[in-house]
Amino acid sequence: MAVFNIKKREIECKIVYYGPGRCGKTTNLEHVFKSYKKQVDGEMVSINTEGDRTLFFDFLPMELGKIKGCDVRVQLFTVPGQVQYTSTRKLVLRGVDGIVFVADSLADRRDKNMMSLKDLQQNLKEYGLNVFKIPLVLQYNKRDLTDDGMPIMSLEKMERDLNRQLKVPSFPGSAVKGDGVGKTLQECLKLTLQSLQKQFNWAQ
Repeated sequence: MAVFNIKKREIECKIVYYGPGRCGKTTNLEHVFKSYKKQVDGEMVSINTEGDRTLFFDFLPMELGKIKGCDVRVQLFTVPGQVQYTSTRKLVLRGVDGIVFVADSLADRRDKNMMSLKDLQQNLKEYGLNVFKIPLVLQYNKRDLTDDGMPIMSLEKMERDLNRQLKVPSFPGSAVKGDGVGKTLQECLKLTLQSLQKQFNWAQ
């Protein structure tokens, strides 16, 4: 839940990168950290493990400057993807305002993508949130792996699997190369700020 300080005209919101283990959530944040130095307010905090890039979560604060007369700050988080960290994923989702779901394009990760999306839906439900109503953007990551001859799913197949019912904006991406990272985040920020504007009704 965003914090809105009417007196200071400040708003702080939270965006969470969600998805299966090793799909590229942390790599997205690393690219944002490197590419948006002016907006990044502080250091990226990351805890890595051998089995999964993220044990608890990554955290990256950003300042977007003034939007409609308000200073806007965004906190970017990632969740650990592995099954055993379900309680941590749920905890990181607390107070979320917008979500980027990072799906793995590798053909053998298809089931993991769908399980992770179902997991997201369930965790949101426990906070009284609806996956169809919260600002949500999909990123189909690792599109560059075609260059390595690795079997990846077509975008059409991923859309059918993950976005047939949701009908949210989706972007192909390669977090390693930085392709689609900025577009994905910008779209999620746009949807999140539109949602918060309705929620708080802050004036021009």
